[in-house]
Amino acid sequence: MRIAIASDHAAIELKAQLAGWLREQGHEVDDLGPHDGTSVDYPDYGYRLGQAIAGGAAERGVALCGSGIGISIAVNRNPKCRAALVSEPLSAQLAREHNDANVIAMGARLIGPEMAKACLTAFLSTDFGGDRHQRRVDKLSNPSL
Repeated sequence: MRIAIASDHAAIELKAQLAGWLREQGHEVDDLGPHDGTSVDYPDYGYRLGQAIAGGAAERGVALCGSGIGISIAVNRNPKCRAALVSEPLSAQLAREHNDANVIAMGARLIGPEMAKACLTAFLSTDFGGDRHQRRVDKLSNPSL
């Protein structure tokens, strides 16, 4: 799977760990930055990740910042993105199954690398349930439905 990953400076170490692990799992990973510990603004990287998903450069995205909140808000500004902030595998699974989330967001200050990997495993291995969930997901990008 093609996966884009982005963070801010607070999550750069977790981003590097997860990008390497995803590659080991056989995924194609596009690291959208940042690439050093210099302080950056999470919206810039959230918007960049949103563009990668919306433009088809990646099938799924991983958004990381200190809490996961700010970058998930930035990603969700793109109407083609459905970023879900998760901290454990069941939320990651339900985000895919019920909400067809295409981006997983996590907080590096709140979640360790092993739990982040468990969340990613659940997120990447779960299919969208469709059926009754589809009309709700359609409304996420088009509130007038």
